[in-house]
Amino acid sequence: MIKHLNHKLWYLLLVWLCTTLTSANVYAQTVSGTVTDSETGETLPGATILVQGTDKGTVTDANGKYSLPLPDGQHTLHISFVGYISQQIQIQGRSKIDVSLQLDISSLSEVVVVGYGTQKKKDVTGAVSSIDSKDLNQGAITNPLQQISGKAAGVNINQIGSEPGSSPNVRIRGITSLIGGNDPLVVVDGIQGNMDLLNQVPPSEIESIDILKDASATAIYGSRGAPGVIIITTKSSKEGKTSVEYSATASMDFLANKLDIFSADQWREQADLWGVPVSADHGSDTDWYDLLTQTGNTQNHTISFGGGSSNFNYRASVSAILQDGVVINSSNDNYIARIQATQRALDDKLTLTINLNNSIRKNIGSPGSVGRASFTSNLITNTYVSKPTDPVLFSDGSYYFDENVFQYINPYAVAETIVNESETHTQFGSLKADLELIEGLTLGWFGSWRKVDNNSGYFAPSSSTIPFAVDNDGVANVNTNLTDEKLMDISINYKKSIDDHSFNILGVYEWQGQVYQGHFAQAKGFINDITTYNALQLGSIDKVLPGDISSYKNDRKLVSFLGRLNYTYADKYIFTASVRRDGSSVFGADHKWGTFPSASLAWILSNENFIGDKALISNLKLRVGYGVTGNQQGLYPQQSLQLVGYGGTTYFGGELINNYVVTQNANSNLRWETRYQTNVGIDFGFFDDKLTGTIDAYSAVTKNLLFNYTVPQPPYPYDQITANVGSLKNEGIEFSLFYNMKPSSDLSITLGGNFTLMRNEVLELGGNINGINVETDYVSWGYNSFLVEGQPIGSYYILQNDGKDADTNEELVADLNGDGIIDQSSRSEDRYYAGNALPTYTFAFTPSLKYKNFDLSMVWRGSGGNKIYNKINKDFSLFENLGKSNMLSSSTDLGLYTTKYESDLWLEDGSFVRFENLTVGYTFDTQNIKYVNSLRLSLTGNNLLLFTKYTGLDPELNLSGGNGSGYDAGMYPRTRSVALGLNVSF
Repeated sequence: MIKHLNHKLWYLLLVWLCTTLTSANVYAQTVSGTVTDSETGETLPGATILVQGTDKGTVTDANGKYSLPLPDGQHTLHISFVGYISQQIQIQGRSKIDVSLQLDISSLSEVVVVGYGTQKKKDVTGAVSSIDSKDLNQGAITNPLQQISGKAAGVNINQIGSEPGSSPNVRIRGITSLIGGNDPLVVVDGIQGNMDLLNQVPPSEIESIDILKDASATAIYGSRGAPGVIIITTKSSKEGKTSVEYSATASMDFLANKLDIFSADQWREQADLWGVPVSADHGSDTDWYDLLTQTGNTQNHTISFGGGSSNFNYRASVSAILQDGVVINSSNDNYIARIQATQRALDDKLTLTINLNNSIRKNIGSPGSVGRASFTSNLITNTYVSKPTDPVLFSDGSYYFDENVFQYINPYAVAETIVNESETHTQFGSLKADLELIEGLTLGWFGSWRKVDNNSGYFAPSSSTIPFAVDNDGVANVNTNLTDEKLMDISINYKKSIDDHSFNILGVYEWQGQVYQGHFAQAKGFINDITTYNALQLGSIDKVLPGDISSYKNDRKLVSFLGRLNYTYADKYIFTASVRRDGSSVFGADHKWGTFPSASLAWILSNENFIGDKALISNLKLRVGYGVTGNQQGLYPQQSLQLVGYGGTTYFGGELINNYVVTQNANSNLRWETRYQTNVGIDFGFFDDKLTGTIDAYSAVTKNLLFNYTVPQPPYPYDQITANVGSLKNEGIEFSLFYNMKPSSDLSITLGGNFTLMRNEVLELGGNINGINVETDYVSWGYNSFLVEGQPIGSYYILQNDGKDADTNEELVADLNGDGIIDQSSRSEDRYYAGNALPTYTFAFTPSLKYKNFDLSMVWRGSGGNKIYNKINKDFSLFENLGKSNMLSSSTDLGLYTTKYESDLWLEDGSFVRFENLTVGYTFDTQNIKYVNSLRLSLTGNNLLLFTKYTGLDPELNLSGGNGSGYDAGMYPRTRSVALGLNVSF
């Protein structure tokens, strides 16, 4: 690992040295002092002090103190701090100048980023959650979503295992679609993209994250905003002398949990008890799980520098995020470079901003699926399944393989021999120009691009023991995927205030285009393992099949016209309305265009005269909003067309020829999936905002629900069609509350948290498709969960366990319809509703405190109301597997079964409470540390405690709402980590 890291860190160190070496200056005097809040007297760490007309400056330390060497001559200091009114002070020979800054109320309000602009927080009428950089989670962070876990009501972030390079799932206000896509739109500095865009953002470079939740806020993004919008603003350039910042975290990652399986001696004891043949014992004592796991580590390094003048400023950074997983031979390295610069001209009427980003991500993945049937297809699950009495190697040094066991897997051979790696190059950037034509009227142009080039290779030699590789004398493949996205918009914005009336009018034309292309090639039958996947031509020509070579290319376009009006009267009454017209190339000829309007109102009661005691009721705002959003996610460009594809081969005229068959039905009526949402909310603050909170209630109905329906043949040539038929409803209540205490000048405490209650219901599934009535009210959704009209997505309809036959060990299930037959078919009347795979409530508790230079923060998070189908527990309990695999200790406690039904015996409560994050930090007084402006050390623990009744590895499974949600068949292990952090600026 050290060798792996050294050459990368040397490069980062070189960049740092180049930015910090400057020529010496001779100073005539030094001025020092303290910057404080004029009202409270609290010191202001991080305030900027500049010598006007020069590039000389500094920032205050943790105690608000500063010291600044001055050149000869008379000078004026410019003192500024975010949210405060700046001051200019003439030095006039003084060596000590203390400064008190006043709060700038209007500036403090400018904190919320919304679609295509910003709004004062007090003027926001929709449901928006904002998280500032100082409130983001810390520690071994590799993805920005981990920074906001537990920080926003209605935003469920679900981490499935801790595989290097993996990203959490995120759902904003539940499931909005069945196949149309539920991932929110991600916007980074104006650049729109999918969830993968988050992998190109260094967590330490984030300034703020704003989450748009209701349709009145997201409708401005039209067809891309239905599942919600996550807007990330990165740290930007600032006026002043060049400053250098370095942040780093280094963690040790440990296995958080493991299943209780038998040792070799325990297995032999149980085998003897149950009469397993002695031939199944091969005399070894192997701990497969220990053999394949290790202590992992995560490192995150970022060096940034920036500065500039009143007309030009810049910021650049280089980051390295390096992960070695807890499973051997799994890792992910992500290198990111970014630069941002702003130029002002024409007396500040013209502003040009450029953002450039480049990343290289190298992933060595665990083999994932190992080509074995049933629940043992997962490598980690195989470490539990493999018998502890089996050896790792034969006496000749080759990997052990048991030919008497069907689809036998040696997990250590899999981990050591399989090559599964990828490299992804991503470039994205933007250019923005704003020109003030007259006072209040601004013409804007914005263009962005994003290119993703992914190349992956896979090689499984016959020695890997994977059945597919063994049968084919080795398998290798290469896969290349290229994504090219472009966006351009032209905007006109007019702002005007007349007495108590304020207007903000925005109009935008936008064009988006995406091109996707790639190819796949596979070969089998290699005489040796030397070339892995780098010489497919060495494979056997006799083993080539038509599906071993493929390629594709498609594109899609989106054209949009949008407008928005913000109107405020007397700082009390606020009205916002928007409309967006989208045209998409993916829909049927007569349904390419969709219109998505929204409107919202807010009333700031705390500004009314009848609210007498402003200290008691410092903020009280009522909000109501309604909006419509569209969805085209999950659809590919030719979704509305009839497609043909390979259908096997046949002999014709004495020759073997390819057959082509219809693989997709045409649907000229394919149209926008549309979501209608109403939101009612209240923002409140009491006792001078010591107690603050937000309550939101929402109801959203998705109509024209996209789904794949079964249709008759004929008239259709293919038995499935993608169509808009059903509808889906989501309802919920969100509650956030914070209480800020300051018992003394040295101690401040914040107690905060959020709670979300939500319900999902399938309103309709069947209907008319192109003149044919499809009666569909009950659809299998995978592993005993179903889509049923009147029930939530992922409802369990399952057989009811009724004990076990004491003589045969056969599981008994209830004959619920009393016909004397146990029917396991999907529509069986012996099935009953036994719960849901998705949580009905989530919550978080996020207390923090600061005492002098120490700070402490915590995140407790949980969810409940859902059940998990424990497939591992079920399959481990089969008596027939005892001689072929290891067993769970709990399986023998429960009692082995000779046969099995898919019953509710294996459903478990999925509720949990997790102590997710604990950070303790210390900020040093750098007044007497030369060249150092700030210095902070921290210690963070992640995933420290878990309280749950679930008996599997971890209750956070696939809760995305897709097919198979709430189903546990094994996963990459979840880790518990301890991280040291360093933040220093010069």
